[in-house]
Amino acid sequence: MRGIRLTSFRFAREFSVRPGGLRFVLEGLRFGLRSIRSAHGVSGQDRDFPVRTGSFRSGQGVSGADEFSVRVSFGPGEFSVINLYISLIYFFCILRLSAVVTTRPPTSTMASVNLTFEDNHIVVSNGFVEMTLSNPEGHVTGIQYKGIGNLLEVINDESNRGYWDLVWSPPGSPGTTGTFERIVGTSCEVIVKTEDQVELSFSRTWDSSLEGSHAPLKIDKRFVLLRGSSGFYSYAIYEHLEGWPGFNLAETRIVFKLRKDRFHYMSMSDDRQRYMPLPNDRSQDRGRPLAYPEAVLLVNPIEPEFKGEVDDKYQYSCGTEDLKVHGWISTDPGVGFWQITPSNEFRTGGPMKQELTSHVGPTNLAMFVSAHYGGSDLVMKFEDGEKWKKVFGPVFMYLSSTSTEEEPLTLWKDAKTQMLDEVGKWPYSFPASSDFHQAHQRGRIRGRLSVYDRFVIDEHMSASRASVGLARPGDPGSWQRETKGYQFWTKTDVDGRFLIENIMAGTYNIYAWVHGFIGDYKNASTITITPGCDIEIGDLLFEPPRDGPTLWEIGIPDRSAAEFYIPDSDPMYTNQFLANDLNRFRQYGLWERYAKLYPDGDLVFTVGQSDHKKDWFFAHVNK
Repeated sequence: MRGIRLTSFRFAREFSVRPGGLRFVLEGLRFGLRSIRSAHGVSGQDRDFPVRTGSFRSGQGVSGADEFSVRVSFGPGEFSVINLYISLIYFFCILRLSAVVTTRPPTSTMASVNLTFEDNHIVVSNGFVEMTLSNPEGHVTGIQYKGIGNLLEVINDESNRGYWDLVWSPPGSPGTTGTFERIVGTSCEVIVKTEDQVELSFSRTWDSSLEGSHAPLKIDKRFVLLRGSSGFYSYAIYEHLEGWPGFNLAETRIVFKLRKDRFHYMSMSDDRQRYMPLPNDRSQDRGRPLAYPEAVLLVNPIEPEFKGEVDDKYQYSCGTEDLKVHGWISTDPGVGFWQITPSNEFRTGGPMKQELTSHVGPTNLAMFVSAHYGGSDLVMKFEDGEKWKKVFGPVFMYLSSTSTEEEPLTLWKDAKTQMLDEVGKWPYSFPASSDFHQAHQRGRIRGRLSVYDRFVIDEHMSASRASVGLARPGDPGSWQRETKGYQFWTKTDVDGRFLIENIMAGTYNIYAWVHGFIGDYKNASTITITPGCDIEIGDLLFEPPRDGPTLWEIGIPDRSAAEFYIPDSDPMYTNQFLANDLNRFRQYGLWERYAKLYPDGDLVFTVGQSDHKKDWFFAHVNK
C-alpha cells in the first residue's frame, strides 16, 4: 500500500498573502504531492519540509507566516526518488510564494499613530498614510501615501479638496434643490490618542442667530486613523434638537477631489471601469451642454479618443446593494484611491436605490442622503421641534499601490479584496462615539419566507433569493421612501431562509419583495430588537395582492426594466464602454429614440404575439 497526505502546517511569523495567493500556494503543494503520489514513498515516516518565503512589498490581504513547514505522512512503500519530488515541492512553493507572500512585521512593531498640531492644521500619520486637516473646520486638505505627495487636487482651495457637505431648504419647500452648505467645524477635539488610534472630532452646532443661513443641525464629523492601516475612516453624527425649527435635508455626502494630473482611470464595478475624460473637456471651449447640466457632449477633448462621447455622471450610478467600493487609479505612480462602504444600514431608500459613485473631476463620492432617482419622496423633512439623531458611516478611504513591475489596473482586484475584509469587520469596534452601536449592542433575527399564490400553484413556494429587510414601521413598500432611520437587508437562500445580523436596537417592521411576484410583503407585527438578541421569527408567508388569475402580463415584476427593449443609442451620443454592456440603458438620450422608432404613433403591443424583449420600450417617455 502506498499513500501520502498533508497533515499539518507550522506557522512561524506573520505574513500577508496577496489576493488569490493562498490558492496559488496550495496549487503548488498539490502539484508536488500529486507527483510524489505516483512514486515510491517512505514507509511509516513523517517528514517536515520547511519553506521560507521571499518578499516583495508591504502588503494587504491574508495574515499568516513568512516561514512554515509542511508535514507529509507517507504510507508503506520504498524510498526511491522521493528527494527529487520533495525538491520539486520546495522549488514550486518558493516560486509561488515569492510572488504572493510578503513579510509583514507584527502590528506591535509597526509605526505608531502620530498626531501633530500645526498652524491652523492637524497632521495625523501612521507610517503608511499622512492626513492633513484644517483646524477647526475639519476639511481634508492633504493625503500622502507612502511618501507620495498630496493625492488631493493641490490647485483647489483647501476647503475644496476633501469635505462633508449638505443641501437643505426651509420646511415646505417643493422639489429637491436648496442651499448648498459645506459643513465647517467650529471646534476641534481629540477624542482618542493612543499608539494604535487617533480619532478627531470637528463639530458645529446651531442657534437662532444662524437661522436662514445654516441648516438647523448639530453635526460632529469624525476622522479615524489606525495603526498599520492603509487608509482612514470617517463618520458623522447628525442631530436635530427639540425646539429647533423644521427644515428639509435633500442631500449629504463626503466629497474627495483628486489630482487631475494623476488619477485618470476610474473603477466602480467589474463591467464599468475605464480611462476617463479630463475635467477641462467639459468646458465651453471643448464641450457642448446637453439636456441637463450634468451631461456634456465632448466636441474637442484633450484626448481625441473621447471625441463624440457624452460625459454624464449618472452613467456611473449603481444600486446601493452593490455599491460597496469604487475609486480611482493613478498609473504614474501606481496608486489607488478607494471609497469602501462596508454597510448600507445608514443609507436612505433601501437596497434598490440608485446612487452616484465617482465621476469626472476626478471626484470620489460617499453618498448618504440624496433624492437621486427618487425625487422629493426621498428628501428628509423635519417638523418644528422634532428630535432626531443618526450616524452616517464610518466609510473607509483605502489607499493602495503597486510595485514598478506590476500592472496598476490590478489595484481594482485588491480594492475588492479589501472591501470584503471591511465588510467582515462590520460593525467596527474602534469608533469612540457612543452613538455608534458596537456588535454587543446589536441583535439578529432568522426565519423563512414562503409565497402562496393560488393562481400560480395551490401550495406554498419557497421565496428563493428574495430581499428581506428591517426598516422603520410603515406601510408595505414604505422602506423605499424611508430616510430617517436605519435599514438592514439580506437575501434568502434557495429554501427561503434568511438571517439578518448586526441590527441596531429598536422597533421595526419586516419587509420583503420576491422576484417574479407583484407587490410588497410586510409582517403585520412590529419586532423589537434588543442588544444581544437572537430571534427566531419562524415562517413568514407572502400572499401577492391579486383578485384573480393572470390574463396577461408584460415583462417580469422584478423592479428592473432590464428585460424590455433597450434600443441602440444615437451614434452622436454613444459611449463605447456602455455599447454592449448590461448597463447600456444608462446611455444618454435613449428617451429620444422612442419618437424616432415610432414616428407616426405610439407602439402597439399585441398580447399573445408581441415579445416584450423586442416590442416593449424600456422607459415611459413623452412623445
